Amino acid sequence: MNEKKATPINEAAPKDLQSESKTCDNSNDAAAQRGRALDALRIEPKDTIQLRRDYDILSPAARIWELKHRFGFEITKLMVRRHTACGKLHRVALYVLMRETGGHA
Repeated sequence: MNEKKATPINEAAPKDLQSESKTCDNSNDAAAQRGRALDALRIEPKDTIQLRRDYDILSPAARIWELKHRFGFEITKLMVRRHTACGKLHRVALYVLMRETGGHA
């Protein structure tokens, strides 16, 4: 019988499976995620799905909260409906950077 060995959980994904996106760096700490979120919002409003998928921010709401309440950025949240990659419709937040009154993220 052909038996496949399970991949260990802590083993890194092969390089060909890793994202080559410019928005995905090697840092997953909160400061790096806040920086990516802020850079994205400076371009145009982004929704929860975009921030997770395109910017590797797994908890966008937490990072946006920090930008607003810890760093003073004026970010508005609108609730919108968006489709996920598998086609399901979800109600998610759309974040809009209104004004940069804050300090450094």
